[in-house]
Amino acid sequence: MHRLFLSCVLLCYATLASATCGTDWAPFIKDIEREAVAKGYARPWVQRFLDGTAQEPSVIKADRRQGVFQKDFISFSKALISDHRLVHAQKNATKYATTFDRLSREYGIPPGVLLAFWAFETDFGVNQGNYNTLNALLTLSQDCRRPELFRPQIFAALELYTRGDFDPKKTQGAWAGEIGMIQMLPQDILDSGTDGDGDGRVDLQNSAEDALMSGGHMLRRLGWQADAPWLQEIVLPETLDLTLTGLDKSLPVRRWQALGVTGRHGPLQPSAGQASVLLPVGHKGPAFLTYPNFNVYFEWNQSLVYVTTAAYFATLLSGAPRFDPGTPDTGLTGQDMQALQRKLMARGHDVGKIDGILGSKTRAAVQAEQDRLNLPADAWPTPDLLARL
Repeated sequence: MHRLFLSCVLLCYATLASATCGTDWAPFIKDIEREAVAKGYARPWVQRFLDGTAQEPSVIKADRRQGVFQKDFISFSKALISDHRLVHAQKNATKYATTFDRLSREYGIPPGVLLAFWAFETDFGVNQGNYNTLNALLTLSQDCRRPELFRPQIFAALELYTRGDFDPKKTQGAWAGEIGMIQMLPQDILDSGTDGDGDGRVDLQNSAEDALMSGGHMLRRLGWQADAPWLQEIVLPETLDLTLTGLDKSLPVRRWQALGVTGRHGPLQPSAGQASVLLPVGHKGPAFLTYPNFNVYFEWNQSLVYVTTAAYFATLLSGAPRFDPGTPDTGLTGQDMQALQRKLMARGHDVGKIDGILGSKTRAAVQAEQDRLNLPADAWPTPDLLARL
């Protein structure tokens, strides 16, 4: 489909979803029923699918309660990468060695990449969530924060239901509608669901082989480059122009080499093409080179701190040493970060939502102001920067 036409379709759908969100529950469900029938589903099927559904206030609370992403990379990674997860990752790598060999052979994805997702999402299948999936998707679609994201998932779940792969009353998962051991949304299951154990069906909740092969299929579909790097710890020369750093800028790997950037535990990989320098907690903390595969992580989760931690954990599970934490400058609290975002917005920067989270837009604005004030432009906000603004 042509990109311009696709953008128009998505824009129109987002407009429709936004127009119907926020209505009372009963008319909202009727509207979902009308759209499903218009898509070609038989009304009796749709009515059985929607029968007994209910709004879940706990889902909205969970959606609003995401303060964990206000943590910096070092704190966040320490919290997520536990000894328990390291031990069980190795055990599962051995237990499912045949499946990981297949993932490597068919998709060019190392075991560590999916082991990291499996660990973070559900602790290797132990904690898959106990929210009714259909109620969660309906609730998030009726809410007006992100209806364009969740409303299409309702109809994907309906398609799974018609195939016998979704039970509207019994299927459970995360509060955001993800299902199974590595937490996939219904549309992703339709697009990438894979029978990994050869039993003739795709069961992401009870079959690790199905979940892993489906996750690998999804990563490849999202653009994962086979047998290519994703993240590498590096050492920066003191003379490096820090305005070149950040995920919004990239250079050929050979150019980074010419500028004096080196790998901390091995050579850089010029064959990967372009790369960016990421300084999660500023130039005094750990430094990473992000290769094109790193960008695929954002198709899985859009939180920078989560993505960086998942990508780093995958390198750790692939044999890389732990990163050097360095001695980064003190960062900001969530409240101070919100104050900073307001000041940046007042200066004309687009920081997105005032949420206390150091996302890509806030980092770009911070870097611009640091450069203006002749501070090290490493996109890491400090109390000193807040005071100067």
